[in-house]
This record gives sequence, structure tokens and C-alpha cells, in this order.
Amino acid sequence: MLEALLGPFVEFGFMRRALVGCVALAVAAPPLGVLLMLRRTSLTAEVLAHGVTPGIAAGFLVAGLSVPAMSLGGLVAGLLVALGAGALSRATGGREDAALTALYLIALALGVTLVSLRGDTGDLTHLLFGQVLGVDDAALLLMAGVATITLPALALAWRPLALETFDPAFARAEGAQGALWHMLFLTLVVLNVLAAFQAMGTLMAVGLMMLPAVAARHWARELSGLAYAAVAIAAASAFAGLLASYHLDLPSGPAIVLTAGLAWAVSVVAGPVDGLAARLLRRPHLAG
Repeated sequence: MLEALLGPFVEFGFMRRALVGCVALAVAAPPLGVLLMLRRTSLTAEVLAHGVTPGIAAGFLVAGLSVPAMSLGGLVAGLLVALGAGALSRATGGREDAALTALYLIALALGVTLVSLRGDTGDLTHLLFGQVLGVDDAALLLMAGVATITLPALALAWRPLALETFDPAFARAEGAQGALWHMLFLTLVVLNVLAAFQAMGTLMAVGLMMLPAVAARHWARELSGLAYAAVAIAAASAFAGLLASYHLDLPSGPAIVLTAGLAWAVSVVAGPVDGLAARLLRRPHLAG
């Protein structure tokens, strides 16, 4: 049993590299997912994951599969989509989610078109679905660097972000500079999406951000507890998903996301906070 659990990581460097990169993602991204979930904007991360596609594609066309070039292009594109949607909604009086939807659909189509100009469907597959087991030093440094930036930034911004999430009117009354913190928050989301795309691809980059966050709501009630639970679920999903991909010969990125999805399903059924089992057990007591 111990050999089955630890053997692949002891024997193969690419498995250790993939695990370290996924753990870095699991530590930094889920707290952002928790805040997105509580703000009822869970799909924003998915929108931004697709919004970075043209920048990544442009970097790919210029420098090939160069992590620095694709990351820089993706950062520019992601910030343009995120900040552009906010600017458009304020200028036109429309909803920000509508502007995000329009921009991300255009960005995704443009990105796929740019990659297809190379005529190599393998490159398109790599961009859309990632390659966890092919994480190199540059990608690993990107993941670790983003985690190193995200955690101190969240520590600094956690209280104002929490205040804006639960009581935006009070935050405005207190002069909490909600727009500034919101822009910082969106920037952190874009950075984490970029860190994840090398491993998960643009289609599943938010898997370790959102699924553990949604699952965590069935295990904790307080904001800090939600963040801790989401990180634990994400790290466990990364470990178990990599093992499943190795032993069952499955694609690693989808295996990790499916494992996180299984953790969510178990949480929905067995979680102590609003889980189905907890609700069923509570009903006879309330009826009596």
C-alpha cells in the first residue's frame, strides 16, 4: 500500500514535479475560489480562464511553448478582459457579468484561431487541456511564484475583501476603497489562472480553484474554516488525482479535476454543513 501511494513520487522526477506544482496551486487558488463563491461570482474564474487564451496564443505564436512568453501574453489578455469588463459596465450602466461574457467569448474564439494558424492540433490540445506531467522548471517556478505572491497579498487584503463580500454597503460607508481591493482580487485570480494553465489547460484551469471551494461550504461555516477546508480538499485531490492518472493510465489534468469533483459529491452527501445526510438526520428531530 505504501509503495502504491508513494512509489510513483519517489521513483519518477516528473511525478514529484507535478505534485509540487499542484500543491502550490492548491495552497493559493482555493481561498480565491471561496471568495468568488461567497460573492456569487463563481463563474468569473472560468470566464477569466478563457479570457487569457488569446494572450497565451500570441505568446505561443511568437516564442513557441515558452512559459514566460505565454504567461506574459496571458497576463495582459486576462487583465484586459477583467478590467475592461469593469470599465464597460461603469461606462454603459450595464451589468459586469454581461460584459465579461461578451469579452471572454470573443477572447476564446480569437485564442483558438491564433493557435490554429500553426496548423498543429497537438499544440491546441496542450493549450486547452494542459499537461501536468510535462511541467518543467519554468512552469514550476511560475506556480511557486504566483503562490508566493498570492498568499501575502491575501493576508493583506483578507479583511477588506471579506467586508466587501458580506456587507458592501458598510464597506463603502467606511471608505474601504472597494474598487481598489476588487481590482487586486481580480488580478490575483488572473495570476492563479495563468499558473494553472500549464498544468490544467485553459479549459480546466479553475478546477482546483472552484471545486474545492464549493465542496468546503459543506465542512465549515466561518470564512477562515472555508479557506482551510478548501485548501485541504484541493491538496488531497491533487495527490489522489496524480496517483489515479499513474495507476489507471488516465490524463493527469482531468484526473485531478474529476477527483476534486468526487470530493465535492462526497461533501454534498456527507458534509456536516447542509449535507444531504445531515439534513435527513435533522428532520425527525425538528418534527418531534
